[in-house]
Amino acid sequence: MHSTRVIELEDPLQALERRAAEVDLLVLEQYGRLPVTAGWAVVAVGGYGRRQLFPASDVDLLLLFETQRLAENLKTGLSLLLQQLWDAGLRVSHSVRTPPECCGLDESNLELSISLLDQRFLTGDPAIYDRLASQFPRFVHGQRDRLVRRLSALTRERRQRFGDTIYHLEPDIKEAPGGLRDLHLVCWLDQIQRTTASELARHEAPAELEPARRFLFEVRSRLHRAAGRDNNQLTYAQQDGLAEEWLGIEPAGLMREYFRCAREVYRAASRRLEAGEARASSLFSQFRDWRSRLSNAEFTVARDRIYFRIPQQLEADPELALRLFQFVARHGIRISEDAEQRFAARLPELAAWFAHSRDLWPALSELLALPHAHLALRAMHETGFLQALFPELEATDCLVVRDFYHRYTVDEHSLVAIQRLASLDGKFAELFSELEKPALLRFALLFHDSGKGSGGDHVEVSARLADLAMRRIRMPAPERETVSFLISAHLEMSAVMTQRDLEDPLTARFLAGKLGAVERLKALTLLTYADISAVHPSAMTAWRAQQLWQLYVLTYHKLTRELDRDRIESADPAAGDAATFLEGFPVRYLRVHSQEAIGEHRELEKTARLRGVAVDLKKERAAWLLTLITQDRPFLFASVAGTLSSFGMNILKAQAFSNRSGFVLDTFTFADPARTLDLNPSEEDRLRLTLERVLVGKLDVARLLDGRPRKPLPSRKSSPSISVAFDSEASQSATLIEITAEDRPGLLYELSAAISAEGCNIEVVLIDTEAHKAIDVFYVTSGGRKLDSSHQLHLQKKLEEIVSVS
Repeated sequence: MHSTRVIELEDPLQALERRAAEVDLLVLEQYGRLPVTAGWAVVAVGGYGRRQLFPASDVDLLLLFETQRLAENLKTGLSLLLQQLWDAGLRVSHSVRTPPECCGLDESNLELSISLLDQRFLTGDPAIYDRLASQFPRFVHGQRDRLVRRLSALTRERRQRFGDTIYHLEPDIKEAPGGLRDLHLVCWLDQIQRTTASELARHEAPAELEPARRFLFEVRSRLHRAAGRDNNQLTYAQQDGLAEEWLGIEPAGLMREYFRCAREVYRAASRRLEAGEARASSLFSQFRDWRSRLSNAEFTVARDRIYFRIPQQLEADPELALRLFQFVARHGIRISEDAEQRFAARLPELAAWFAHSRDLWPALSELLALPHAHLALRAMHETGFLQALFPELEATDCLVVRDFYHRYTVDEHSLVAIQRLASLDGKFAELFSELEKPALLRFALLFHDSGKGSGGDHVEVSARLADLAMRRIRMPAPERETVSFLISAHLEMSAVMTQRDLEDPLTARFLAGKLGAVERLKALTLLTYADISAVHPSAMTAWRAQQLWQLYVLTYHKLTRELDRDRIESADPAAGDAATFLEGFPVRYLRVHSQEAIGEHRELEKTARLRGVAVDLKKERAAWLLTLITQDRPFLFASVAGTLSSFGMNILKAQAFSNRSGFVLDTFTFADPARTLDLNPSEEDRLRLTLERVLVGKLDVARLLDGRPRKPLPSRKSSPSISVAFDSEASQSATLIEITAEDRPGLLYELSAAISAEGCNIEVVLIDTEAHKAIDVFYVTSGGRKLDSSHQLHLQKKLEEIVSVS
């Protein structure tokens, strides 16, 4: 179950107040050096105004003038004042305003109005400040609804930049949901509602958020002191230092405490946000009234929230909790704060009741099949009911597992994956509509990573935990078998996409043999899509989605017997030049290229015969495609890989075909992460020219790679494990070499050059990158055959030397 306990800390507020007092003295000292002039005052606002000044935060000053003309006349003196403060080591952020300007709502500068909620007179003409102090409360009181609506809109925009989730593994503790900005939002909304026409309310955090406030304040203070600047991102490296030096615990423990704090702040901010929006919007009130018609004998919908009609019924009928979340899954309405509190009070009793074997699957399967199931599961998680129902999930609550690729905690990753199923489009949405039992897919996603953090094989442990839960809720055996299979196989399609050539007949045959049924294939494809999409917001690229769909189609054809032949017949010799061009190509070439593409390749070969090399570059929907034809020579593949790397391109896949005339046709699919080719069309020509010069020996590719910057690692503990493995059984005609290593510029070039130096032909290359980890798979032959054991052993030593270089 959820724990709201956070580490007990001394209040760091005194240190922040001391710094504010020190800055007060500096401001007064510098102001005292100016000629005394009536009609203006210096006012502390924002965090400085409320005496919460962090070590490297900006010092927010309002320079309040009776008129703008007076401000213009004192411009030189003001510049000197600000310069002296900067020279004293302060980061001053200032605005120059008159009292009437402060008491008008500027839609483009809401920050000014919000900062003035925390104003404090420092020095200057008290009369001019008194005008502001008397007028501003009337402004806030009169503009309450507009202030709330605008503040709400900005908050939702800010949260969306972070995916509206608190569970980021390297969070920005100020701006991210659940961070200090949300804590301030709670205070600001309370201030706005409590301010009268004559008095401005104080900025005070609610008592229930005091532990979270202390924790966040201390973390931000330490981040500032460690960096010597206004740094608010809790990176892996910072987590290591804070956990060890401050609390003497593991980084995962520190982050679990952070997420518990952030969760409390996020919920409090969301409740006030929604309440404020409801008060400020008549349209929302009308919509809310319409939703109230959904009330039934057990639940009441009021103010767009669900309440227990008879709360005491939960004690006698614990299954009422499941029916409540069914209501959420059916209508997409959130439960009320009152219902949340009643859950919190009853969690121990609910957990004890659900710990016994009961026939719950009919109700759960109905919930998991409803259109808003993802909202219901998130509500179950937020209230702690999910862990009461399934204690097998308790260990993943706020669990951080560092692989420097995943963005979220383990529990959030699973919830985001289930949420992705609700936003499918195109062919994946159609595939989802074909599922016979979508509830089984959602259940499998809920448990697919439940074994993480166990110290063992997380897939095996996850399947075991799911089996315990499924037996307790009395899920029928055939459905248990399906869920267990999906969890046990949830990494299979991802692995095939990154480690196998999809056009190799053995690939689809291998996967079809593992799945055995079309329904399993459909569910596993969708699970894979959701799982990858929930790693981080940009993980499911157009290229990955395209590869996943291609793998689904090929395997589907295998399972439905629509492709009985592994090979396509050779070209007709009567085709003349076409037959000559194709002679010697593997038959796979005909299967993976359209007739149009083959025609284009023939034209490229004609150019290559005249010029020695022909290069074609075109943009496809998901990536760029480079096709080149030239006479075969050693290190050809490595040279092209190195050239693309020197331009900052990320190679996704490569294939090589050679005919009996000695010409090689290589295709490279690559991504352009910086959009260099899109934004600079002339770079296309430069890339073509560079490739041609490299291929004809006029340019050394090694020189192109000199000086390429190496990506910094996020933490001293972040180096990925390295491995070089050979597999001669996965392909009919080639040996597979799978290499996992720390990614760096030119790595693919070095690896492919080493393979070529050992007299091997590179037939196909699959490339994948996860954060700082490169996963490269080569299909390699030597003399037209697979590599023998001695050749493998010798080559393995060479490759291990390359990947071991840090």
